[in-house]
Amino acid sequence: MTVDPLRIIAFPGASNLPTFAAMERDSFRSFGVDVVSLELTSSSITQAERVAAGEFGIAFTAFDNVVAYSPDQGAAGDDVDPEYVVIMGATQLELSLVVDPSVDEHAQLMGRSIALDALGTGFVFVLYEMLERAGVDRSRCEFVPVGATPQRWQAVRAGIHAATLTIEPFTSLATTAGFRILDSSSCLFTSYQGGVVAARRTVLERPAAVRAFIDGYLDGLGWVLDPSNRPAVTDLLMSRMDIDPAAVRPVLNSVLSPESGLTPDARLLPDGVDTVLALDRGTAPTVLRRTSAASST
Repeated sequence: MTVDPLRIIAFPGASNLPTFAAMERDSFRSFGVDVVSLELTSSSITQAERVAAGEFGIAFTAFDNVVAYSPDQGAAGDDVDPEYVVIMGATQLELSLVVDPSVDEHAQLMGRSIALDALGTGFVFVLYEMLERAGVDRSRCEFVPVGATPQRWQAVRAGIHAATLTIEPFTSLATTAGFRILDSSSCLFTSYQGGVVAARRTVLERPAAVRAFIDGYLDGLGWVLDPSNRPAVTDLLMSRMDIDPAAVRPVLNSVLSPESGLTPDARLLPDGVDTVLALDRGTAPTVLRRTSAASST
């Protein structure tokens, strides 16, 4: 069988498990595409720049990055257009506002710095919504672009910044280390389209390769979501990511839940897409509930 080479760039996180599984099970090649590399990005800006430069054909990214890095906008600059075309959903994604243990309420973030991926995306609009609904004047907070979740979490852990938004496994790593979850996207929205799989527009000119990639990913996803494979999935997670053993169970519980993690059949979530678009327009959807997401340390 002739195989078509394809390069992938993704954000670090447990949501990469289906891709790891498909690579280890040789699923992509069996369907006719050779995933020659999976590289992890340091930020949405770097990801957009490298996809725009033609270095990668497939990007696992947040749906809000697809919106934010459309032509003539985005933190990477007007001349950077990654030509993202969404081909699959990936995660519902629960975003957690992780804060320094000294922070007990949103108002205590005023006058302190909050680590972001980039100032115009990277879930920033979810953070703005959290602050607004808690009655916090965000103009009194300092927002600092730091990069992807690992860099942001490490910056908060080191005491450089007071808070950031995290996904798994970094949320569980933070709580295991004694940090607090002050708020969560699941406390605000019934659905939020977190991760998606986007192809560079020119890659769509290779429909056989795209179809083979989709089939390979779905094979890996089905294997990860099969309850009978939980021990092997645990081993895969621990072999691919540096995770505190105490955090493995909550990480998997979150990433394997359709309410906060991987989307069965890689479907897009229409209501979740609408939530992201509404936040980008500044017309946030109706609040789901306003309960405290703070957890004990």
